[in-house]
Amino acid sequence: MSEKIAGEDGKLDLVKWAVVAAIVAGAIYVNSYFAAESLLVRTLGLIVTAGVAGWIGAQTIRGRAFVNLCLDARVEIRKVVWPTRQETTQTTIVVLIVIFIVAFILWLLDWGLNSAISSMIG
Repeated sequence: MSEKIAGEDGKLDLVKWAVVAAIVAGAIYVNSYFAAESLLVRTLGLIVTAGVAGWIGAQTIRGRAFVNLCLDARVEIRKVVWPTRQETTQTTIVVLIVIFIVAFILWLLDWGLNSAISSMIG
């Protein structure tokens, strides 16, 4: 019986995604049709339309999975131990020093090769 319900949900999800696609296509058409209208009004309309399409998409199986993924990612981000200001500054200084050293080595290589080619060409 659960397979039958899952099959029905799958068909309903397909309909929901078709509605989402129709809403997005309609929003694109309406936005271009009313190109002479205020940008603010068109932007607000697109934001509302995107919200409705996103809400409908979130009602599907894959949409719920995506929402759960975003919520889980938010929880994981809170677990991250961010570097202190001092660690960030020290790391930035080390990276800048390495960049300058590599740039100097590449400049020397370029200068040397340019001199060698120039002496061969004449």
